Amino acid sequence: MIEWTLKKLIGTKNERELKKAREKVIRINELESRMRALKDEDFAAETARLKQEIQNGRPLDGLLFEAFALIREGSRRVIGQRHYDVQLIGGMFLHEGCIAEMRTGEGKTLTATLPCYLNALSGRGVHVVTVNDYLARRDAEWMGRVYKFMGMTTGCVLHELSDKQRQEAYRSDITYGQNNEFGFDYLRDNMKFRLQDYVQRELNYAIVDEVDSILIDEARTPLIISGPTEDSTDKYYRVDQVIPGLVPDQDFTLDEKHRSVSLTDDGIEKLQKRLSVSNLYDPGEIETLHHVEQALRAHTLYKRDKDYVVKDGEVVIIDEFTGRSMPGRRWSDGLHQAIEAKEGVKIENENQTLATISFQNYFRMYSKLSGMTGTADTEAEEFAKIYNLDVRVIPTNRPPIRKDQQDVVYKTEREKFEAVAAQIEELHKAGQPVLVGTVSIAKSEVVSSFLKKRGVPHNVLNAKQHQREADIVAQAGRKGAVTISTNMAGRGTDILLGGNAEVLAKAAVGPAPEAPAPQPPQPPAAEGAAPQPDPMVAYQQAQAEWEQKLAQTQAKLDEETKKERTEVMEAGGLFIIGTERHESRRVDNQLRGRAGRQGDPGASRFFLSLEDDLMRIFGSERIQGLMERLGMEEGEVIEHIWLTRAIESAQKRVEGHNFDIRKNLLEYDDVMNQQRRTIYKLRRQVLAAGAGVPLVEYTEDPKTRVKTRSEQTVTWADFKEMVLDALEDVIVSIVDTYAPTKGSDGWDLESLSKNVKETFDLDMNFEGVGNRDELQDHIFKAAEKVFRTRDEEFGENFLRFLQYNYLATIDRLWKEHLLGMDHLRQGIGLRGYGQKDPKQEYKREGYQGFIQTLSAIKAQFVSQLMRVQPRSATSAEEEAVRIQRQLAQQQKRAVEGRGTAEGKLDEASVAAAARPAAAQQGPRVGRNDPCPCGSGRKYKKCHGAAEASV
Repeated sequence: MIEWTLKKLIGTKNERELKKAREKVIRINELESRMRALKDEDFAAETARLKQEIQNGRPLDGLLFEAFALIREGSRRVIGQRHYDVQLIGGMFLHEGCIAEMRTGEGKTLTATLPCYLNALSGRGVHVVTVNDYLARRDAEWMGRVYKFMGMTTGCVLHELSDKQRQEAYRSDITYGQNNEFGFDYLRDNMKFRLQDYVQRELNYAIVDEVDSILIDEARTPLIISGPTEDSTDKYYRVDQVIPGLVPDQDFTLDEKHRSVSLTDDGIEKLQKRLSVSNLYDPGEIETLHHVEQALRAHTLYKRDKDYVVKDGEVVIIDEFTGRSMPGRRWSDGLHQAIEAKEGVKIENENQTLATISFQNYFRMYSKLSGMTGTADTEAEEFAKIYNLDVRVIPTNRPPIRKDQQDVVYKTEREKFEAVAAQIEELHKAGQPVLVGTVSIAKSEVVSSFLKKRGVPHNVLNAKQHQREADIVAQAGRKGAVTISTNMAGRGTDILLGGNAEVLAKAAVGPAPEAPAPQPPQPPAAEGAAPQPDPMVAYQQAQAEWEQKLAQTQAKLDEETKKERTEVMEAGGLFIIGTERHESRRVDNQLRGRAGRQGDPGASRFFLSLEDDLMRIFGSERIQGLMERLGMEEGEVIEHIWLTRAIESAQKRVEGHNFDIRKNLLEYDDVMNQQRRTIYKLRRQVLAAGAGVPLVEYTEDPKTRVKTRSEQTVTWADFKEMVLDALEDVIVSIVDTYAPTKGSDGWDLESLSKNVKETFDLDMNFEGVGNRDELQDHIFKAAEKVFRTRDEEFGENFLRFLQYNYLATIDRLWKEHLLGMDHLRQGIGLRGYGQKDPKQEYKREGYQGFIQTLSAIKAQFVSQLMRVQPRSATSAEEEAVRIQRQLAQQQKRAVEGRGTAEGKLDEASVAAAARPAAAQQGPRVGRNDPCPCGSGRKYKKCHGAAEASV
């Protein structure tokens, strides 16, 4: 009661923020007459002036009014669109690092130009993140015209670009791209062996379009770059053959609510006989059991044309929230291979993780993050807790008049689809356009079959037919149009009543002419010969003719679509039909949001049945009881506000459950994130040695969550200190092992001497050393002398050689650590049976394993450092270049596969570059003895293999 009274007196936080923003809008509008007086060529000069002011120390906030007024006028002149006042408010909230919830059709793409322009003035780059390549390309070209007019550059990161093209895109003032591309580029950069090969700059500021889809829906699936293992795939086929024939409830129990399946005793007995296994749960059969469990999940929980499609002999995952196919993505832990076996397609090898990151942890690295969507308020708690993002709801430019009707519920799915088809036929005859939303490909095709029986013309849009997405959705508002779509309906493409004249015109005129490929320099023409035609001149002429034809066609179609728009509005506008409620209210709201844009008329209604997944799996006893009280017989339909509220209550419970899953996964990934950032920081510091490129680091205050920016330039002198620090750490570790006490009692000097010889290749006598500090100092001075001598003799070539050896060691042991963490994660849940918290156990053991990995990196690097004896400065340089090339090729093979290929480091070749002089001149090490380098492998499998190949 007190909270309600306070809200009535002082307003909600959202209302207070809107009030402040409206006062700023007045100040921006006051500058409009001044901006109108500028000449076109003045805008680039104004941008240069504002950039200089930022360089001189003026804060971005101090330029907001002027920058917003400038970009609004620039947009009006270039693309004929002037920002509404509510769009100015949305731009302010985005600049403040918030999520702007703006209804569909309110112009989020144009709104983003305001904070993009303002923040790009800093020169540190702005990233605009979209849900697919089409939107990234479209928005970059569309808004890029405005930015170019303003004197700024625009880039677009697409899947097919080379590293050089990506570098150019990221060095633009504003860069558009799909979320996966940004994340994978970050991972790929941190696998490279030259700083000049990095494509991304610092992660300064990002605006995430469809922020709820990217930061919530897709947050459950991490980005992974992986390489295949050498395991055989035959076992998947063998196990798959024994799963069909298992009887539900008798041989296995299925829990659809929690998406889990487990074998019964009868099922275990049956499978043991079929597989000729005496005990499926014997430790020796743990791998067989794992494959059985994954095959059972593949056959019971994962449905074709819902969770995945089979295309060109490959199993392609379907995004459950957008309905889009996700080529290149694979389920982990053998599940994808189990589904491939089920579908009888080629089985790819299981993969080993080389690099991974979650979307949560990637986007939290940005200095400032913001987002926009039509549906974020329902997830405000998650945005605040995970990303520290406030959700601000922006009012519409015009009052919405869409009519959202009550849900109707039928007893069976068949009755529901019959009713849907009848309603669509009636609306189609009345000339009212209809958009039908379905939850899967299979359901969209069922609706299509019902409409075909009635002879109703329609378009189907799903993951099987997504190439024409923009064209189909753009025309979904034409008179009498019927469009069936999965949840991908219309993302990023407005449905205009009467049709989209621009898209129609492009379809009629055809594609724009393609630019000619760059021509090599031509030799001078012979005297008197006719000049050769310039392909670029011909292209420019064809482009001008195409644009003229397009403008003429669009002008003609504009008249037709305006007339049709009037007729559609009189018919009631776009009618939205939902054929099933989704687990997430946001997805339902996204579908409804396609109608009623900019004050247009429209309506929506959901048709449900008791056989729908949400009703069947998550429907509470309250819903079932309500149905009984209201009475429901064959052919009857029920429509009641209580029912709608009960369904929304079920959705809220599912959303809360999914939030807990994402939060739990994030807590596990946070452990890896700290380790990943430590390794990547160490890599960058090693790479930056002598490069003269400053490293940018953002540190976050854990209490205020405010990020502080810092720069560091690593010189060769800094790198030498890193090497000496590594030496010292290894020495301290060895001394702590063999001389753990301050006094000499309990010291094992014989073992210490032996270990120093094995690690540093130093013969040392410790007689007369009285305390542990002297021991450490004695060893350090001897090791430092060796390092300094070789540094003076061979100079920078020697340091560069060490640099690449350090990187090779880091990458090899980091990969092994990732594999160990994968294994730990898979089995950690069993700790719960021992009354231990699996999460805490994972953190503890993961930390211990990481500390061991860091120690091993230093120990192996130092061991190679102390043994290497380049024959000359030239040979040191040659070996450094050779190792650098080899490591770069390894990274290239792993990355280009996008998780399907791995280039294994030829460790024998790397070892040859650091071959011990003792291996050539002194007593030879036994082939089966442990290798002196400290790798833990036999000599014949390590340095001995390299020596034998020479």
